[in-house]
Amino acid sequence: MAGLANLDQGLIDMPEAPVAIVGGGWAGIACAVELVDQGVPVALYEAARQLGGRARRVDWNGIAIDNGQHLMIGAYRETERLLARLGSLDKLERRPLELRAPGFHLRLPKLPAPLHLIFGLLFASGLRLGEKFAAARFMRALQALDFRLPADMAASELLRQQGQPAHLVAQLWAPICIAALNTPLETASGQVFCNVLRDSLAGVRADSDVLMNRADLGGLLADVALTHLAEHGGEVHLANKVDMLARQGNGFFLGGPDIAVSKLVLAVHPARLPALLSGLPELASIAAQVSGYTWQPILTLWLRFAAPPAFPFPMLGLGDSQAPWAFERNDIAPGMVAIVMSAQGPHLARTPDALRDEYLNLLTRQLGPLPTLLDWKTIIEKRATYACTPDLKRPGNHPPLNGLYLAGDYTAGADPAQAYPATLEGAVRSGVECARLIIADRK
Repeated sequence: MAGLANLDQGLIDMPEAPVAIVGGGWAGIACAVELVDQGVPVALYEAARQLGGRARRVDWNGIAIDNGQHLMIGAYRETERLLARLGSLDKLERRPLELRAPGFHLRLPKLPAPLHLIFGLLFASGLRLGEKFAAARFMRALQALDFRLPADMAASELLRQQGQPAHLVAQLWAPICIAALNTPLETASGQVFCNVLRDSLAGVRADSDVLMNRADLGGLLADVALTHLAEHGGEVHLANKVDMLARQGNGFFLGGPDIAVSKLVLAVHPARLPALLSGLPELASIAAQVSGYTWQPILTLWLRFAAPPAFPFPMLGLGDSQAPWAFERNDIAPGMVAIVMSAQGPHLARTPDALRDEYLNLLTRQLGPLPTLLDWKTIIEKRATYACTPDLKRPGNHPPLNGLYLAGDYTAGADPAQAYPATLEGAVRSGVECARLIIADRK
C-alpha cells in the first residue's frame, strides 16, 4: 500500500478533509446524515454493495424483502427524527401496542399515561386478576427506583425478586425482553430491561406504540440516505472495505481505500472492531473488552402465500415466552408473512423444512386454514446482536484517542446507565452522538 511509506509525513490541510465513516449500517448512516446537515463533509466507506448493515434489503426471486423483521416503538425518537429528515417517516405504520398470543391479549388504549397501561392491564385477557396487580406493582416499584437498579442482575432474577408469577412472565415480560434485548431472561441485563420498560410502558402514551415498516429496509433508509448524502455533498463508497487502520501524523491511515484522514468514525459490526484496533495500542483495552462479547442470532422465515392470511393485528405471537412472532407484510407483496425467532434455542438445530412445517402449524392454530403456500425462505443472522448480559462493559463514543469515534448499538452512549440494547434506536442514537461530539470538537 503506497500510503504506508508516508506514515511519518503527517497530514496536509486535514481540517477541510471529510470526516471518514467506516461502516454503512444504521449508526454510520445516522452519523453521516447528522454531519452533512450541519455542513460537515463526510466520506462513508461500506464493505458491502449496499447500505444498511444488519438491517438491510435482500433480493428474493425479484422481491425486495428484509434480512429480518425489525420492530420499532414510539419511544424511538432519534430514529423517527432521522427518517423524517430523509422523508421516509410515512413508511412507518404507527399503532397502539397490542400483544396477541395463544390465550393472551393485551391492548393499550389511546388514553393518557399511565391510564393506558392501567386500563390495558385491567382488561387484558389471559391473565388472572392477581397477575394484573403483580404487573402493576412491578412497574410502580421500578418507578420508585427511577428505573435504576442498585446493582445489575439477570432480568429473571429481577422478576423473581419482584414476585412476578411465572405465567405473567411467560406471557408478558419474557416476550418484551426477547424482542428488545434479543437475549433470554436468564442471561439478560435487568438494568437494560428496565431502561426499555422506562421508555416504553412507563413513558407517555405514544411511546408504547409499535412502528411497523411498510416498505423494505432499503426503501425505508438506505436508498433515501444515499440520495440525501449526495444532495448534501457527502461521499458514499460502496464495496470498499477498510481492512487496516494505523496512526499517521495527527490522523489515521485507512488500508483498503488507502487514504489518510484526520477524523474517523468506526461504525462497523463490533465483531470487526478488535482487528481494526489491533494497530492502535492506546485502544487495546477496548479491543479486549469487545473481544469478550458473545452473540445472539435472529432467524426469520419468509412465507409467500397465494392470498393474504387474515391477521387480526399485523404482529401475532405464536406461543409464549421465546416462541416465534408472525408479521403481516403485505406492503412487500400480497400474501407475505415474516415469522421471527429471536436468540439462541433448539430451533437452530432443526432442518429448514422441519422448522417451516412447525411454524406453519403454529400459524394455522392462530389463523385457521391458510392460503396455498407459494414459496418460502429462511434467513439466519448468526451475529445479529451482542448478548446483552448484566454488567456488560460497553465503550463510549469517544475513546482516548483524538480524532477517533465509535458508533454502534454496542456503545454505552452519553450516559451508560441509560444504555439501550442492540436495537435500531440504539444504533441511531450512537451515530448521532458521534456526530454531535465531532461538531463540538470543531468549535
